[in-house]
Amino acid sequence: MGIIILGIIVLSAGFFLGKVDSPLKTYTGIIRVAGIVIVLIGTVFSAVYQIEPGEVGVQKLFGKVNNRTLESGLNIINPLVEVVIFDIRTQNYTMSGVNDEGDKASDDAIRVLSADGLEVVIDLTVLYKVTPSQAPRILQELGTDYKNKIVRPLCRTKIRDNAVYYDAVALYSTKRDEFQDRIFKSIETDFSARGLELEQLLVRNITLPESVKATIESKINAEQEAQKMTFVLQKEKQEAERKRVEAQGIADYQTILSTGLSDKQLQYEMIKAIATSPNAKLIFMDAKKPASIIVDGK
Repeated sequence: MGIIILGIIVLSAGFFLGKVDSPLKTYTGIIRVAGIVIVLIGTVFSAVYQIEPGEVGVQKLFGKVNNRTLESGLNIINPLVEVVIFDIRTQNYTMSGVNDEGDKASDDAIRVLSADGLEVVIDLTVLYKVTPSQAPRILQELGTDYKNKIVRPLCRTKIRDNAVYYDAVALYSTKRDEFQDRIFKSIETDFSARGLELEQLLVRNITLPESVKATIESKINAEQEAQKMTFVLQKEKQEAERKRVEAQGIADYQTILSTGLSDKQLQYEMIKAIATSPNAKLIFMDAKKPASIIVDGK
């Protein structure tokens, strides 16, 4: 656009010098041609606009927004239009209580009241992107600062609205995923109505009041002690059961020995015990046969 303006100035100067008495009057033709050439070059350059990957362009002419978006690559446009660039890649907005961690340099965490009236501090990251076809509407209704006009206030409001349905301890533990899904669906609907697409909502940290944290820690310690005691009792029961089975086996064995063994069986057990001893020798004398049997345990 600047080149076109320069060409118009040069062309106007050529016409002006042709009407006045000036040493440059003889060069007015050349000046006019140079002005026309500059205007043509400026027009060509201004009519071709390059859009980078991951971006779309929205055309604006004298305050009027064109509904046709310019895709990435080279585009032929009206040299007089202004092109506003929108990033359509995934963007994130972080609200954190840690300084310099989020988009705001100061503490930007979200403070909400739970169902039991306690103040809970939530750190949140929102992943979203601009819907390409909705970029002209966003420019017309919101402008380019949609992050501070829609993303930040809408997320903070929806989190506060939904936190009142949960107790502080539930938000911190058992209901955290449910709470995250609930605010995701709520924010997703409003984002879609504004031309934005919500990709993911990350509840990064939930901070409870110190008194509640102390209560939770005491409860967790008590539960761990109870689990430990349960394990000890189970182990003792198993050991007692093992001893009972062992004692029952011994009793059964003794009963069998006392009631079911004959003299020959007792004699056989005695012989087997002596035979397995490394230092014992046993001589059998058969009353019916003169031969002797010698068993050597070595």
